[in-house]
Amino acid sequence: MVDRAVPHAPDGARPWRGAIEEALYGPDGFYRRPEGPAGHFRTSVHASPLFAHAVAGLLCLVDEALGRPAELDVVDMGAGRGELVTAVLGALPAGTAARARGYAVEVAGRPSGLDPRVEWLAEPPKGITGLLFANEWLDNVPVEVAEVDPEGVPRLVLVRPDGTERLGEPVGGAEAEWLARWWPLAPEEGLRAEIGLPRDRAWAGAVAGVGRGLAVAVDYAHLAGARPPFGTLTGFREGRETAPVPDGSCDLTAHVALDACALPGARLLTQRDALRALGVTGGRPPLSLATTDPTAYVRALAGAGEAAELTAPGGLGDFGWLIQPVGIPDPLLA
Repeated sequence: MVDRAVPHAPDGARPWRGAIEEALYGPDGFYRRPEGPAGHFRTSVHASPLFAHAVAGLLCLVDEALGRPAELDVVDMGAGRGELVTAVLGALPAGTAARARGYAVEVAGRPSGLDPRVEWLAEPPKGITGLLFANEWLDNVPVEVAEVDPEGVPRLVLVRPDGTERLGEPVGGAEAEWLARWWPLAPEEGLRAEIGLPRDRAWAGAVAGVGRGLAVAVDYAHLAGARPPFGTLTGFREGRETAPVPDGSCDLTAHVALDACALPGARLLTQRDALRALGVTGGRPPLSLATTDPTAYVRALAGAGEAAELTAPGGLGDFGWLIQPVGIPDPLLA
C-alpha cells in the first residue's frame, strides 16, 4: 500500500518513502511492468546458474538440520518473475525435490509459464519449515532520506515527481531514534542517510513467518562505522544507473544497513565467504583437463568465470548475507 500519511506539498513534494512506494509498487509502478526487474538490472540470480545451485545446496543443509521433514519449504522474497525459486527446485536432488514446496512472493501478477510447483503470493507464507531467501529484496523496501541542514539538524528530504528535492521537517520520533543508534549524522551540512526502520520491520515480519529453518537476506550492504556519508539512493533503468526519479520509469534502490536488520542469533558475512562455504570458489580447472577432456575443460572454465563474478571483491562478492537461524543451528557453520 502507498503511504499516504503525509500528503503532497503544494509544489508536489513529499517524503521519499511514500514517493518510492508509489513509484515501485503503485498501480503503474516499476515492479508491475511486464519486462520485470531482469529487464533493467542484473542480480546474482541472472549472473550464473551457480547461484541457484548454491542456494539449493543451502536448502539441503537446512533440510538435514531439520531432520528431513515430510514437506520442505523454500520461499523466494521479491521473486521478480520466479527465476530463483524455479532454478532452486530444478537443482535439488530427486528425493529432496519430491518433498519441496516453492513459494514466490512478489507484488506483480504470476507470470505465464511459471513452474506449477511454485505458489505465487503477495505476502510471505506463515509457519514455513525450510528456507526463506530474500535476494535483493530489502534494498527495495522504501525508506525515508534524511539530510543535515545548515544548522546541523537532520531533516526529511522531500522529492517532487521530477526528482528534484528540498528539505522538510526535522526527523523525529522512532526515525530519529533509529538514526541516533544506527546512522548518527554529524552536524555537517549536506550529510545524508537512509532511515532503515521500515526494512528492520519488514525483515522481522518475514522471519516471523519461519516456523523452523533459516532466513537469509542478501543485499548491497553497509555496517556501522562505515556508513556512506551521502547515502546510496539511486535508480536503474535498462541496465544503467540513473538519477533516482520517482515516476515509475526506473528502479529505486538504496543499500541496506543489514546490522540494524539483524535479530538475535543472526550472523553477517560477505557473499564471497557464504558462496565459498557452499562450494563456489572460482578456481580454474587444471590445464591437464584440456588435454584429456577438452569439452569438460571449456565447461569448467566457464563455470570458474561465473564463480569469480559471483565472489569478486568490489562487486557481487561484497554483497552482505544476513544469516538468521530459526530453531536450528546455523547450517553454514555446521
